[in-house]
Amino acid sequence: MRMSRNSNKSGLVERDPALTSAAWTFRSYLRGRGLRFTAQRRAVLEGVMAREGHFDAEQLHDALGQDVSLATVYRTLSLLQEAGLIREVIQEADRARYEAVYGHAHHDHMICVRCGKVIEFCDERIEDLQRSICREHSFRALDHRMGIRGVCRQCREGVTREQ
Repeated sequence: MRMSRNSNKSGLVERDPALTSAAWTFRSYLRGRGLRFTAQRRAVLEGVMAREGHFDAEQLHDALGQDVSLATVYRTLSLLQEAGLIREVIQEADRARYEAVYGHAHHDHMICVRCGKVIEFCDERIEDLQRSICREHSFRALDHRMGIRGVCRQCREGVTREQ
């Protein structure tokens, strides 16, 4: 991520355009609900936007250090989700994993139930079928999430070799 020390009039340190745009979106969302864009919320947003791939609250908290409490991370992740900047990708028994969606192309997921590997994919045939089904039922889709649970090739081959 490109970072400079030039502050704009909002007090935000200028960074890459995606982060700046996400920050303004989040600030507007918070303002509309009478909430403040605090330094801790900004740190969580920056941590999310700097991450590649999927993460859970504890991983993000560890990356942020002691300046932001785990409770603040959880609360801010919920706000970021409501604002449409992140989405919950995987709900496991003990944790949820998220990904940034702001500035990222839509995709779906295959999740290995053995090792936890997540494979991202996008197939226009699936997207076309969803649009067609929505038209057929006069339904206006706002969002969708597709997750296919199964066993990845490495885990299948590992099981075969052990037997």
